[in-house]
Amino acid sequence: MKIQTIFRMPSPYRDDFRIKAYTFGNGAKTLCIVGSMRGDEIQQQYVAGCMVRLLRVAEERNLLADDVSISIIPCANPSSVNIEKRFWALDGTDINRMFPGYEQGETTQRIASGIFEFVKDFRYGIQLASYYLPGNFLPHVSIIHTKFENVDEAQLFGLPFVVVNDPKPFDTVLLNYNWQIWDTHAYSIYAGTTDVIDQEMSQKSIDAIGRFMIAKGIMRSEDAEESVAQPTIVSQAEMINIKAPRAGIFMLRCTAGQQVKSGEKLASIMHPCEGYEICSINSPVDATVFFLRNKSICFQNTLLFRLIPRC
Repeated sequence: MKIQTIFRMPSPYRDDFRIKAYTFGNGAKTLCIVGSMRGDEIQQQYVAGCMVRLLRVAEERNLLADDVSISIIPCANPSSVNIEKRFWALDGTDINRMFPGYEQGETTQRIASGIFEFVKDFRYGIQLASYYLPGNFLPHVSIIHTKFENVDEAQLFGLPFVVVNDPKPFDTVLLNYNWQIWDTHAYSIYAGTTDVIDQEMSQKSIDAIGRFMIAKGIMRSEDAEESVAQPTIVSQAEMINIKAPRAGIFMLRCTAGQQVKSGEKLASIMHPCEGYEICSINSPVDATVFFLRNKSICFQNTLLFRLIPRC
Protein backbone atom coordinates (compact mmCIF):
# COMPACT_ATOMS: atom_id res chain seq x y z
CA MET A 1 0.00 0.00 0.00
CA LYS A 2 1.22 3.47 -0.90
CA ILE A 3 -0.20 6.65 0.66
CA GLN A 4 0.24 9.90 -1.25
CA THR A 5 -1.07 13.46 -1.02
CA ILE A 6 -2.77 14.20 -4.35
CA PHE A 7 -3.79 17.78 -3.51
CA ARG A 8 -2.47 20.28 -1.02
CA MET A 9 -3.63 23.82 -0.27
CA PRO A 10 -1.90 26.03 2.30
CA SER A 11 -3.92 27.72 5.02
CA PRO A 12 -2.92 30.96 6.79
CA TYR A 13 -4.48 29.93 10.11
CA ARG A 14 -4.64 26.15 10.40
CA ASP A 15 -2.89 23.09 9.06
CA ASP A 16 -2.75 22.69 5.28
CA PHE A 17 -5.75 21.21 3.46
CA ARG A 18 -4.72 17.79 2.12
CA ILE A 19 -6.41 15.07 0.11
CA LYS A 20 -4.81 11.63 0.37
CA ALA A 21 -5.03 8.58 -1.84
CA TYR A 22 -4.28 4.96 -0.91
CA THR A 23 -2.92 2.92 -3.81
CA PHE A 24 -2.62 -0.85 -4.14
CA GLY A 25 -0.79 -2.74 -6.87
CA ASN A 26 1.83 -1.53 -9.34
CA GLY A 27 0.17 -1.89 -12.73
CA ALA A 28 -1.81 0.39 -15.00
CA LYS A 29 -4.43 2.73 -13.51
CA THR A 30 -7.37 0.34 -13.30
CA LEU A 31 -9.87 1.36 -10.62
CA CYS A 32 -10.34 4.51 -8.55
CA ILE A 33 -12.84 4.75 -5.68
CA VAL A 34 -13.78 8.19 -4.37
CA GLY A 35 -15.42 8.44 -0.96
CA SER A 36 -16.95 11.49 0.68
CA MET A 37 -16.86 14.84 -1.11
CA ARG A 38 -19.34 16.47 1.25
CA GLY A 39 -18.97 17.08 4.94
CA ASP A 40 -21.98 14.96 5.96
CA GLU A 41 -21.10 11.89 3.87
CA ILE A 42 -20.06 9.79 6.85
CA GLN A 43 -21.48 6.55 5.46
CA GLN A 44 -19.55 7.10 2.23
CA GLN A 45 -16.26 7.73 4.02
CA TYR A 46 -16.83 4.67 6.20
CA VAL A 47 -17.36 2.44 3.14
CA ALA A 48 -14.21 3.86 1.52
CA GLY A 49 -12.22 3.18 4.70
CA CYS A 50 -13.50 -0.39 4.77
CA MET A 51 -12.37 -0.80 1.15
CA VAL A 52 -8.88 0.37 2.14
CA ARG A 53 -8.81 -2.33 4.83
CA LEU A 54 -10.14 -4.97 2.40
CA LEU A 55 -7.58 -4.16 -0.29
CA ARG A 56 -4.71 -4.06 2.19
CA VAL A 57 -5.56 -7.65 3.15
CA ALA A 58 -6.06 -8.63 -0.50
CA GLU A 59 -2.63 -7.23 -1.40
CA GLU A 60 -0.98 -9.07 1.50
CA ARG A 61 -2.60 -12.34 0.34
CA ASN A 62 -1.57 -11.73 -3.28
CA LEU A 63 -5.18 -11.63 -4.47
CA LEU A 64 -4.79 -8.59 -6.74
CA ALA A 65 -4.10 -9.11 -10.44
CA ASP A 66 -0.48 -8.50 -11.42
CA ASP A 67 -1.12 -5.69 -13.91
CA VAL A 68 -3.54 -3.48 -11.94
CA SER A 69 -3.42 -0.40 -9.75
CA ILE A 70 -6.32 0.53 -7.47
CA SER A 71 -6.55 3.88 -5.71
CA ILE A 72 -8.98 4.99 -3.01
CA ILE A 73 -9.63 8.57 -1.92
CA PRO A 74 -11.57 8.06 1.33
CA CYS A 75 -12.30 11.77 1.89
CA ALA A 76 -12.03 14.62 -0.62
CA ASN A 77 -13.29 17.31 1.76
CA PRO A 78 -11.82 16.82 5.26
CA SER A 79 -12.34 20.48 6.21
CA SER A 80 -16.13 20.26 5.87
CA VAL A 81 -16.18 16.92 7.70
CA ASN A 82 -14.29 18.48 10.61
CA ILE A 83 -16.92 21.22 11.08
CA GLU A 84 -19.91 19.01 10.11
CA LYS A 85 -21.01 21.13 7.14
CA ARG A 86 -22.23 19.51 3.93
CA PHE A 87 -20.68 22.05 1.57
CA TRP A 88 -17.55 24.19 1.55
CA ALA A 89 -17.79 26.30 4.69
CA LEU A 90 -16.74 29.70 3.31
CA ASP A 91 -19.08 29.99 0.33
CA GLY A 92 -21.43 26.99 0.46
CA THR A 93 -20.26 25.58 -2.87
CA ASP A 94 -20.31 21.87 -3.68
CA ILE A 95 -17.06 20.22 -4.85
CA ASN A 96 -19.10 17.63 -6.77
CA ARG A 97 -20.61 20.43 -8.87
CA MET A 98 -17.21 21.77 -9.94
CA PHE A 99 -15.75 19.12 -12.25
CA PRO A 100 -13.54 18.91 -14.21
CA GLY A 101 -12.38 21.89 -12.17
CA TYR A 102 -10.21 24.91 -12.89
CA GLU A 103 -6.80 25.20 -11.24
CA GLN A 104 -6.87 29.02 -11.35
CA GLY A 105 -10.50 29.32 -10.18
CA GLU A 106 -12.36 29.52 -6.88
CA THR A 107 -11.34 27.23 -4.02
CA THR A 108 -13.69 24.35 -4.77
CA GLN A 109 -12.87 24.58 -8.50
CA ARG A 110 -9.18 24.18 -7.63
CA ILE A 111 -9.92 21.23 -5.34
CA ALA A 112 -12.00 19.56 -8.07
CA SER A 113 -9.20 20.18 -10.58
CA GLY A 114 -6.65 18.56 -8.27
CA ILE A 115 -8.87 15.52 -7.74
CA PHE A 116 -9.71 15.13 -11.42
CA GLU A 117 -6.08 15.41 -12.49
CA PHE A 118 -5.41 12.32 -10.37
CA VAL A 119 -8.52 10.25 -11.21
CA LYS A 120 -9.09 10.98 -14.90
CA ASP A 121 -6.87 8.24 -16.36
CA PHE A 122 -8.35 5.25 -14.55
CA ARG A 123 -10.25 2.69 -16.61
CA TYR A 124 -13.00 2.29 -13.99
CA GLY A 125 -14.27 4.87 -11.51
CA ILE A 126 -16.60 4.38 -8.55
CA GLN A 127 -17.96 7.31 -6.57
CA LEU A 128 -19.55 6.60 -3.19
CA ALA A 129 -22.28 9.19 -3.57
CA SER A 130 -25.05 10.54 -1.38
CA TYR A 131 -28.59 11.40 -2.36
CA TYR A 132 -29.17 15.13 -2.76
CA LEU A 133 -32.34 14.88 -0.64
CA PRO A 134 -32.37 14.12 3.11
CA GLY A 135 -33.66 10.61 3.55
CA ASN A 136 -33.10 6.87 3.19
CA PHE A 137 -32.97 5.03 -0.12
CA LEU A 138 -32.33 1.61 -1.53
CA PRO A 139 -28.69 0.74 -2.20
CA HIS A 140 -28.22 1.01 -5.95
CA VAL A 141 -25.86 1.78 -8.81
CA SER A 142 -26.44 5.02 -10.67
CA ILE A 143 -25.06 5.99 -14.06
CA ILE A 144 -25.61 9.12 -16.12
CA HIS A 145 -26.76 8.73 -19.72
CA THR A 146 -23.94 10.26 -21.76
CA LYS A 147 -23.89 7.81 -24.72
CA PHE A 148 -20.71 6.40 -23.14
CA GLU A 149 -22.41 4.55 -20.27
CA ASN A 150 -22.29 0.76 -19.92
CA VAL A 151 -25.51 -0.53 -18.36
CA ASP A 152 -24.53 -4.20 -18.73
CA GLU A 153 -21.31 -3.62 -16.81
CA ALA A 154 -23.24 -1.83 -14.03
CA GLN A 155 -25.13 -5.06 -13.39
CA LEU A 156 -21.89 -6.74 -12.28
CA PHE A 157 -22.16 -4.99 -8.91
CA GLY A 158 -25.12 -7.25 -8.11
CA LEU A 159 -27.18 -4.56 -6.36
CA PRO A 160 -30.98 -4.78 -6.72
CA PHE A 161 -31.33 -1.71 -8.95
CA VAL A 162 -29.37 0.07 -11.67
CA VAL A 163 -30.73 3.61 -12.10
CA VAL A 164 -30.05 5.45 -15.35
CA ASN A 165 -30.38 9.24 -15.18
CA ASP A 166 -30.78 11.61 -18.09
CA PRO A 167 -28.42 14.51 -17.32
CA LYS A 168 -29.77 17.95 -16.56
CA PRO A 169 -27.53 20.94 -17.40
CA PHE A 170 -26.08 21.09 -13.87
CA ASP A 171 -25.21 17.37 -14.00
CA THR A 172 -22.49 18.08 -16.57
CA VAL A 173 -20.25 19.30 -13.74
CA LEU A 174 -20.49 16.06 -11.72
CA LEU A 175 -17.54 13.70 -11.30
CA ASN A 176 -19.55 10.79 -12.77
CA TYR A 177 -20.38 12.73 -15.95
CA ASN A 178 -16.86 14.04 -16.52
CA TRP A 179 -15.29 10.66 -15.81
CA GLN A 180 -17.38 9.22 -18.65
CA ILE A 181 -16.49 12.05 -21.02
CA TRP A 182 -12.81 11.31 -20.34
CA ASP A 183 -13.30 7.59 -21.22
CA THR A 184 -13.56 6.20 -17.68
CA HIS A 185 -16.32 3.65 -17.03
CA ALA A 186 -17.97 5.55 -14.18
CA TYR A 187 -20.50 4.35 -11.60
CA SER A 188 -22.01 5.94 -8.50
CA ILE A 189 -22.79 3.61 -5.58
CA TYR A 190 -25.46 4.79 -3.15
CA ALA A 191 -25.13 3.14 0.25
CA GLY A 192 -28.59 3.85 1.66
CA THR A 193 -27.78 6.60 4.18
CA THR A 194 -25.56 9.67 4.39
CA ASP A 195 -24.84 11.21 7.80
CA VAL A 196 -25.30 8.04 9.86
CA ILE A 197 -23.55 4.70 9.49
CA ASP A 198 -25.77 1.75 8.63
CA GLN A 199 -23.45 -1.26 8.81
CA GLU A 200 -25.81 -3.59 6.97
CA MET A 201 -26.16 -1.21 4.02
CA SER A 202 -22.43 -0.41 4.15
CA GLN A 203 -21.62 -4.09 3.80
CA LYS A 204 -23.87 -4.33 0.75
CA SER A 205 -21.83 -1.60 -0.94
CA ILE A 206 -18.53 -3.24 0.04
CA ASP A 207 -19.72 -6.61 -1.26
CA ALA A 208 -20.96 -4.99 -4.49
CA ILE A 209 -17.59 -3.36 -5.21
CA GLY A 210 -15.86 -6.66 -4.44
CA ARG A 211 -18.14 -8.50 -6.90
CA PHE A 212 -17.34 -5.93 -9.57
CA MET A 213 -13.59 -6.24 -9.05
CA ILE A 214 -13.75 -10.04 -9.20
CA ALA A 215 -15.95 -9.96 -12.33
CA LYS A 216 -13.51 -7.61 -14.10
CA GLY A 217 -10.48 -9.68 -13.11
CA ILE A 218 -9.03 -6.97 -10.86
CA MET A 219 -9.09 -9.17 -7.76
CA ARG A 220 -9.29 -12.90 -7.13
CA SER A 221 -11.66 -14.40 -4.58
CA GLU A 222 -10.75 -16.94 -1.92
CA ASP A 223 -14.40 -17.89 -1.50
CA ALA A 224 -16.87 -19.60 -3.77
CA GLU A 225 -18.72 -17.17 -6.02
CA GLU A 226 -22.12 -16.22 -4.66
CA SER A 227 -25.25 -16.19 -6.78
CA VAL A 228 -27.00 -12.83 -7.03
CA ALA A 229 -30.33 -11.92 -8.55
CA GLN A 230 -30.41 -10.06 -11.84
CA PRO A 231 -30.67 -6.32 -11.09
CA THR A 232 -33.65 -4.29 -12.24
CA ILE A 233 -32.74 -1.47 -14.61
CA VAL A 234 -34.90 1.59 -14.07
CA SER A 235 -34.86 5.13 -15.37
CA GLN A 236 -35.36 7.90 -12.83
CA ALA A 237 -38.03 9.25 -15.17
CA GLU A 238 -40.11 6.09 -14.51
CA MET A 239 -40.24 6.71 -10.76
CA ILE A 240 -43.29 8.25 -9.12
CA ASN A 241 -42.61 11.33 -6.99
CA ILE A 242 -44.90 12.03 -4.04
CA LYS A 243 -44.77 15.54 -2.59
CA ALA A 244 -46.26 16.95 0.59
CA PRO A 245 -49.69 18.56 0.04
CA ARG A 246 -49.37 20.40 3.38
CA ALA A 247 -46.65 21.42 5.82
CA GLY A 248 -46.44 19.80 9.25
CA ILE A 249 -44.90 17.03 11.36
CA PHE A 250 -43.96 14.13 9.09
CA MET A 251 -44.72 10.65 10.49
CA LEU A 252 -43.43 7.71 8.44
CA ARG A 253 -45.43 4.48 8.17
CA CYS A 254 -43.07 2.53 5.87
CA THR A 255 -39.38 1.82 5.20
CA ALA A 256 -37.06 2.03 2.19
CA GLY A 257 -37.35 -1.13 0.09
CA GLN A 258 -40.83 -1.99 1.36
CA GLN A 259 -43.32 -3.38 -1.12
CA VAL A 260 -46.55 -1.38 -0.88
CA LYS A 261 -49.97 -1.76 -2.46
CA SER A 262 -52.08 0.85 -4.14
CA GLY A 263 -53.85 2.92 -1.48
CA GLU A 264 -51.54 1.73 1.33
CA LYS A 265 -50.64 4.41 3.87
CA LEU A 266 -47.04 5.60 3.59
CA ALA A 267 -47.04 8.49 6.06
CA SER A 268 -49.12 11.02 7.97
CA ILE A 269 -48.70 14.77 8.17
CA MET A 270 -49.68 16.02 11.62
CA HIS A 271 -50.67 19.51 12.74
CA PRO A 272 -47.54 20.85 14.51
CA CYS A 273 -49.46 22.61 17.32
CA GLU A 274 -52.70 20.67 17.72
CA GLY A 275 -51.52 17.10 17.13
CA TYR A 276 -54.21 15.86 14.73
CA GLU A 277 -53.63 14.34 11.29
CA ILE A 278 -53.82 16.96 8.56
CA CYS A 279 -53.56 14.46 5.73
CA SER A 280 -52.62 10.89 4.90
CA ILE A 281 -50.00 10.08 2.25
CA ASN A 282 -51.02 6.94 0.36
CA SER A 283 -49.36 5.02 -2.45
CA PRO A 284 -51.05 5.66 -5.82
CA VAL A 285 -49.89 2.29 -7.23
CA ASP A 286 -48.38 -1.05 -6.28
CA ALA A 287 -44.73 -0.13 -5.88
CA THR A 288 -41.37 -0.47 -4.16
CA VAL A 289 -40.36 2.40 -1.88
CA PHE A 290 -37.09 3.58 -3.42
CA PHE A 291 -36.58 6.79 -1.41
CA LEU A 292 -38.23 8.28 1.64
CA ARG A 293 -37.67 11.49 3.54
CA ASN A 294 -36.37 10.92 7.07
CA LYS A 295 -36.77 14.41 8.53
CA SER A 296 -39.54 14.99 11.07
CA ILE A 297 -40.75 18.25 9.53
CA CYS A 298 -41.92 18.72 5.96
CA PHE A 299 -42.99 21.77 4.02
CA GLN A 300 -45.60 22.00 1.31
CA ASN A 301 -44.36 20.50 -1.97
CA THR A 302 -41.37 18.82 -0.24
CA LEU A 303 -40.48 15.55 -1.99
CA LEU A 304 -41.45 12.79 0.44
CA PHE A 305 -41.17 9.57 -1.57
CA ARG A 306 -39.89 8.12 -4.80
CA LEU A 307 -41.61 4.89 -5.78
CA ILE A 308 -40.72 2.31 -8.40
CA PRO A 309 -44.01 0.98 -9.85
CA ARG A 310 -44.39 -2.79 -9.89
CA CYS A 311 -45.49 -4.23 -13.20
